[in-house]
Amino acid sequence: MATTILLVLGLSASTTACGGGDPESLTVYSGRSEKLIGPILEAFTADTGIVLDVRYGSSNDLALLLAEEGDKSPADVFLSRSPGPAGFLDDLGMLAGIDDDILDRVADGDHSPDGTWVGFAGRGRVLVYNIDEVDAADLPDSVFDLTGPEYQGRVAVPGSNSSFQDWFTLFRLRNGDDVAIAWLDDMVANGSRFYPKNGAIVEAVGRNEIQFGLVNHYYNFQKVAANGDAQRSANHGFAHGDDGGLMIIATAAVIDSSEEKDAANKLLAHLLSDEQQTYLTDKVYEYPLALGVESADVLPPAPTDRVGAVDIDDLAAEFRRTMEIIEASGVLDQ
Repeated sequence: MATTILLVLGLSASTTACGGGDPESLTVYSGRSEKLIGPILEAFTADTGIVLDVRYGSSNDLALLLAEEGDKSPADVFLSRSPGPAGFLDDLGMLAGIDDDILDRVADGDHSPDGTWVGFAGRGRVLVYNIDEVDAADLPDSVFDLTGPEYQGRVAVPGSNSSFQDWFTLFRLRNGDDVAIAWLDDMVANGSRFYPKNGAIVEAVGRNEIQFGLVNHYYNFQKVAANGDAQRSANHGFAHGDDGGLMIIATAAVIDSSEEKDAANKLLAHLLSDEQQTYLTDKVYEYPLALGVESADVLPPAPTDRVGAVDIDDLAAEFRRTMEIIEASGVLDQ
C-alpha cells in the first residue's frame, strides 16, 4: 500500500503547547488529500504549537491499516473521505467518544449516533457539462438517464477515482448489485469514456473533448475560480432523491488507543471552527457542516440527499466487490 508521510512542522522545537520539554504532537491518518486539508492542518499547528505527523492515503486503505495495527497503532486521529471507513472502525470498537461541544457543532445526522465520528465537510456528486454544447433545459433528471442513446459516447466516468468508488459502493448498497452492475454495464455499452480523475474530467468538458462527466461538485467551482469565463463548464444536480446527486460527508474521529485524546479533540474542534469551515467553503468550495457557517456565495444549496451514517459490516469485502464490478465492466478500458 503506497502512502505518503508528511511532517507538518509547527513552532520551533523549543516552543511547546505545554510550556517546556518536547512539543506536543499528534499522528493523523488522513484520507483527505494534502491539497485539500493541508492548509487547515498547518493552521492548527501554528495556532496551538501541536506538531502533526500526517500520513496521507486512501481512506479505505488507512482504515484497514488501523484495523491491522489495533491498539498498537500510532494514530491519534482518523480523517476519512466518507463515513463508511469510520463506521467500520467504530464497529471494531476502535473509536473514542468525541467531546459533546464538538458534536453539538453539527446537525444530528452529521455525526454518528454514538458520537464516535463527526462530519466536517460535504461534497455533492453532480454532472458537469459543457455550457456551449448542452442546453440546460435538456439536462437529465437521473443518473440512470445517462445510459440513453442521446448520451452515447458523451459521458466521462472516473472509474479508478476513489470518490467515484465511494459513490458506487453506496449506490450498490442502496440499490443492490444487480441494479448497480446493470447501470455500469449499460454505461460502458453506451460508450462512456474513462478518465482517472475528477479534475481531468472538468478540464476535458471545458474544452469540449467530452460533453458530460460524473464528478464531485467542487472541482468545477475551483476551475471556474482559476480560469473565469474561459472555463466553459457548469454543474448540474440530479433531481431530488436521485442517487446520482448524493452528498457524501467527510468525517473525523479520535482513535480509542490514543494517549492524546485531549489534543485530538482540539484538532476536531479546529476543523469545525468558523474560520476553518469558512476556508473549506470559500477556498475549497466544499459545503461546511458546522451550524451557523454559510456556504460560499457561488455554491447552490447543499443537496438534501446526503449520506451520513452508513452501515458497512465488512469494509474490505464491500470495496473489493466494488472494484471487481468496476474492473469487470470494462469501463477502465474505455
